[in-house]
Amino acid sequence: MNLATRYLGLDLKNPLVVSASPLALDLGNSRRLEDCGAAAIVLPSIFQEDIENEIDEIERLVCEGNSEAFSYFPANISANAGPKNYLELIRRTRDALEIPVIASLNGTTRTGWTDYATQIEQAGANAIELNVYLLPTDIELTGTEVEARYLAILDAVKETVSIPVSMKLSPYFSSVGNMVKSLDQAGVDGVVLFNRFYQPDIDLEELKLVRDLKLSHKGEIRLPLLWIATLAGKIKASIAASSGVQTAAEVVKYLFVGADVVMTTSALMRHGIDYMKTLHDGLIAELKEREADSVADIRGRMSRGATSDLAAFDRVNYIRILRGGAYNA
Repeated sequence: MNLATRYLGLDLKNPLVVSASPLALDLGNSRRLEDCGAAAIVLPSIFQEDIENEIDEIERLVCEGNSEAFSYFPANISANAGPKNYLELIRRTRDALEIPVIASLNGTTRTGWTDYATQIEQAGANAIELNVYLLPTDIELTGTEVEARYLAILDAVKETVSIPVSMKLSPYFSSVGNMVKSLDQAGVDGVVLFNRFYQPDIDLEELKLVRDLKLSHKGEIRLPLLWIATLAGKIKASIAASSGVQTAAEVVKYLFVGADVVMTTSALMRHGIDYMKTLHDGLIAELKEREADSVADIRGRMSRGATSDLAAFDRVNYIRILRGGAYNA
């Protein structure tokens, strides 16, 4: 069974990739994930705000004349604070694993994106995933301005580093397809569909915002499934599927519509590190059941460009479902 695939120009032994999460902070977890079949691993995001807050706090202690606190820090504070621990994580993970290690970067300014991207490349990451967490809550910000920011970030980082660069996107653009096309033309090496933005809830007893992040469920597969099916074969960039992967069935569905790799974390956090082997073995079983000799045999076979049933992707199918009553209340 040939499970090999390519993502961001990297040769992977299979399409199963561990998406960014705290799991990869532990080197033992990363080794175990590789042993269980993971083909690549995305490290948790480094956030520019965290780096700058750390530096600000150290400099505050120094300015206040706290000699005891100052004794713990080197003379060149800014050079040693901030991304140092993350860069060391990249180095240690690269040394410990044979599979590609992808760093995840979440910046806020042009300088932040480029400076940290450069340091990430120097630390030995095989690629960088840009986690652009831009929630346009400023109602004066236009859709065109939002899209321009994504393109400007990509352009700045691509000018700075030579390793592959992917971008993790949200599904909230007015035209997802056109946005991906624009990024593709700008030279992005891959897109990850989709990012799950933080969405607050309200505690009615305490009357306060609830700050938590729910693990994804398999029902979330449908939106990325639609857009991957639409984009497959129409862009040069690699496509990574993210969200909703709980079993090998979701992995196979994503491959059928044209994904190059399939990312998951929620399933691993629910069931444990060893569940990666369940997904890996399940993928092989699914392919054997369909008499496929390789991942390539099924990839894209049910993309929008490969199927004659375009109505299944478009408005007409929505109308048929409503008129026929074939929907779940």
